[in-house]
Amino acid sequence: MGKTEQPLIVRYKNQWYDLTEFAHKHPGGKNSLTGLHEKDMAERFDRAPGHSQAAKYLMKEYQIKHEPKQNGHSLPNGTKATVNGATLRNGTKPTGNGLHTAKPHGAGHTTAVTANGDVAHLTDDSMEYLVDWSKPMLLQIYRLGDKYAEWVNKPVDRELRLFGPTWVENLTRTPWWIVPAFWIPAILYLIVRHGAQQVATGRGLASASESFRTVELYLHLAIGAFAWTLLEYSLHRWVFHLDPNGNRVLQTFHFLIHGQHHKVPFDPHRLVFPVPPALLLTSLFYQPVYYAFPYPRLTLAGGLIGYLIYDMIHYYLHYGSPAGGHLYHMKRYHYSHHFVHHDQGYGISSDFWDKLFGTRIMLRKLKYLLKW
Repeated sequence: MGKTEQPLIVRYKNQWYDLTEFAHKHPGGKNSLTGLHEKDMAERFDRAPGHSQAAKYLMKEYQIKHEPKQNGHSLPNGTKATVNGATLRNGTKPTGNGLHTAKPHGAGHTTAVTANGDVAHLTDDSMEYLVDWSKPMLLQIYRLGDKYAEWVNKPVDRELRLFGPTWVENLTRTPWWIVPAFWIPAILYLIVRHGAQQVATGRGLASASESFRTVELYLHLAIGAFAWTLLEYSLHRWVFHLDPNGNRVLQTFHFLIHGQHHKVPFDPHRLVFPVPPALLLTSLFYQPVYYAFPYPRLTLAGGLIGYLIYDMIHYYLHYGSPAGGHLYHMKRYHYSHHFVHHDQGYGISSDFWDKLFGTRIMLRKLKYLLKW
């Protein structure tokens, strides 16, 4: 939690919630939560549009479970309460010795261990009893059966482990900066070492450097980038959101490639595509590019530019704070896809193909600018 973040403890239907660390993730903007600290938010919550079942399910992650009352007081007037393993008093979240964090364990319950060793269950996990959050998740998906589709679209704010071996797990968790650090040099290599030479050979130029003064080089980069936008939409709609239709193998595949992102949408290490599988997909997609375009490696470089822009936009939509314009629109659009319309809004970098294919999400006009 940043130093500038203020405590945000709210009441809703006789329950208390610690939204301090959630405020900047709130799809409706943190400014829509202004003035709610230590107050009942029922009226504002029920009046605000867009609180889907997924949003209400996520809300349970932040519920505070009280310790036994002392001297008849209740929060926020002095009684301690626990959420995610910390002790709260009067809406603050100190780092003392009251409780220590315990990872989800057993049948998927989030717990904290008190000083005397008692275990306190902090959230109403609903469907989370179906899995064990302390164990690798991928091998558990097979057991969910016909409950998988409902479970995977009910988000939680937790850490997710896919695989048992640490070295394999680390390949699935990618800090955002890894993507540009790897792909920018790779793209430049493709353009300078191969693409420019292909154009020079095709045009009969004396050297590859002369290619950078031709329209063809930039045109084919643009063609590749535009082709990526269609591939982005197609992958997201027909592969990432395939319907397993009860097939347990397909359910596991779906969870591995995209379902995990819908289950834990706030995990910062699962918002960009890991490099190893991206290299594999690049090799596969290069085959048709090789036969379809006159300068295939240049077109591939353009496609990778489009991919790089897409992945950076996707991360920014989850953790950035656009103040207006295209990215502001796409942040609202993508959050609507996550929490309301799972079967619409497949575009990430733009909604162009959603408009063309009839899957566009019509966002509600707001009277104020959202701030994250």
